[in-house]
Amino acid sequence: MADGPEKREEKKLDGESPAGVPASSEESRSPIEEPVAKDATGAAEENPVKDEDLPDAEPAIKGEPSVPAPVPQDPAAVVQGATADQAQSAMPASAALSAAPIAARQIVEKKPELVRAAYEHPLAIRITHWVNAISLFVMVTSGLRIFRAFPSFGPKIPEQVLLDIPKQLTLGGWLGGALQWHFTFMWFFAGSGIFYVAYQIISGHYRTVMFRLRDIPGVWPMVRHYFLFGPKPVVTEQYNPLQKLAYTSTIGFGVLSLLTGMVLYKPAQFSWLAFLLGGFHLTRVWHFAAMCGFLAFIPGHLIMVILHGWSNFFSMLSGWKREPEYQE
Repeated sequence: MADGPEKREEKKLDGESPAGVPASSEESRSPIEEPVAKDATGAAEENPVKDEDLPDAEPAIKGEPSVPAPVPQDPAAVVQGATADQAQSAMPASAALSAAPIAARQIVEKKPELVRAAYEHPLAIRITHWVNAISLFVMVTSGLRIFRAFPSFGPKIPEQVLLDIPKQLTLGGWLGGALQWHFTFMWFFAGSGIFYVAYQIISGHYRTVMFRLRDIPGVWPMVRHYFLFGPKPVVTEQYNPLQKLAYTSTIGFGVLSLLTGMVLYKPAQFSWLAFLLGGFHLTRVWHFAAMCGFLAFIPGHLIMVILHGWSNFFSMLSGWKREPEYQE
C-alpha cells in the first residue's frame, strides 16, 4: 500500500529525499533548520496563505522565517542622543550605511579647532626685557632717593626744593644706601641694554620694533583709538606705529641715561663727555629727563598690555602669542 502525503512528508523530514536517497549526515545539517522547517510546513498546511496577502518584505534566507520589512528611520534621529555603537546596533544595515557619514561628520565637528600662534619674542629678548624691568625699577626708586638729598639742578635753576618726592616711593633709606643700590643695578641695566640692542641688530629683529618714517601717519589713528575711543585701525604687523614709537623712544632714553650716568658716576674721567652734554649741572638735567621718559613710558606700556589681553603678557613669558591680530 502506497504511502500517503503525510507519510512522504514525514520521510522527507526524517532525512530522506523524495527519490529515496539518504540525506546528509546529522553533523552537516544545521540545528536551526529542522525546527524552522517543521514550523513552516505545519503552518503552511494548517493556514494556507495566498501570496498576495503577504506583506512586502525582503527575500528571507533559506531556513529562516520571513521578517517584515523594517520601518525606515531617519539616520540623523538614530545617531542623535546615542553613541555610534548604539546607533549602529539599533538601525538596519541599509540605514547604518547611510548614517555612517553623518556620524563621522559629527565626530570631526567635535574635534577642537587648531589655535593659531606666532613666535614673537625670542629667548634673548625675553631675558633682557625682564632684567631691564627689574633694573629700571631699582634705579628709578633709588635715583629718586638720591634726588631728595639735593632737589635742584645747579646755578641756572634756583637753589630750592624743585620737587618733593615722598619717601615711600624711594629705595635705599638714606643717600649712601640709595647710591649703593643705584650703582649696583646700573651694571645690570647697562649690560642687558647693550646686549638687547646688539641682538636686535645682528638678528634683524629690530625691523619689527623700530619706528620709521613710514609709521608716522599711523600714530594718530592709534592714539585716537587708545585714548579717544576711536575706531581700531587695521593691524598688519606685530607692533602698531604707536608701539614702535614708544619702544624706540625707550632705547633713546636708555642711551641718554647711560651717557649722563657715566658723567655723574666718574665726572673727572668723563669730563669731556660732560662738556659735550653742556656741563655737569646740565648733565643732571638730562639724566633726570631720561628718568621722566621712562616714567611716562611705563604706564602707557602697562595700559597697552592690559588692552591687548592676557595672551600679550603671556607671550613675554613663553615667546608664543595665541591668535595674533595681525594674522587675521
